[in-house]
Amino acid sequence: MASKEGLLFGTAGTPLSSKAQSTQAGIERVHELGLGCMEVEFVQGVRMSPQSAHAVGEAAANRGVMLSAHAPYYLNLNAREPQKIAASHERILQTARITSIFGGVSIVFHAAYYLKNAPSEVYGTVKRSLEQIVAKLRAEGNRVWIRPETTGKESQFGTLYEILELSSEIEGVAPAVDFAHLHARAGEVNTYGEFTAVLKQIEDRLGRSALDNMHIHVSGIEYGPKGGNKHLTLSESDFQYVELLRALKDYKAGGLLICESPNIEEDALLLQQTYRAL
Repeated sequence: MASKEGLLFGTAGTPLSSKAQSTQAGIERVHELGLGCMEVEFVQGVRMSPQSAHAVGEAAANRGVMLSAHAPYYLNLNAREPQKIAASHERILQTARITSIFGGVSIVFHAAYYLKNAPSEVYGTVKRSLEQIVAKLRAEGNRVWIRPETTGKESQFGTLYEILELSSEIEGVAPAVDFAHLHARAGEVNTYGEFTAVLKQIEDRLGRSALDNMHIHVSGIEYGPKGGNKHLTLSESDFQYVELLRALKDYKAGGLLICESPNIEEDALLLQQTYRAL
């Protein structure tokens, strides 16, 4: 969902300065700060009743705050045990169902680990799972975008190529592009030219509409030989966020940009102010 300004900026979860650590208090604080969106974090489990979700949706609609959600971290669509795959399906479905109730546009998740399987084999396994999940949701009338995320460790399924392929092959699946993860995974993707190359790949593979309807994660990140270790504030990291914002502006990207830095609202505001000043 593109804003009139191109991108909406917001926080991964309730801002630290909120009066309470509830989702509704987070929405109120996001609005007070002048930000435009918030990602509801279900990372430890989907613990929101349908009744609460209706109230959350009303709070967001009244303040013009766009919502998305992050599914639980404990997911692996390539798990060895069938019951773990079934549980992973259920966590994605639960997230999408509650997100639909509060009017969220997308859900984001880390899809799988390779577990020493060939990447092409894991791709097929993940694709089959996502086809089943999307079919079930669409049969329920649920139109929330299902967004596997680009991941920051070599052990995790989720290269940009893999995510774009899934998005091109399954209707209702779209990328969640975590630029910090892209940077951490290879120690690259940190210049204007590299950022624009990512955006061009998205457009070439998925069309202009994918750039109009992005879901982006940004933060500083600490990384080593095997990829990302932890999120950092932008000022503590080597991430060239100004060059990323310039690339997003030049490509007229739209959608939601979610800040995952430890100081979430400070860096979200920094990103928004920098973007508007370009």
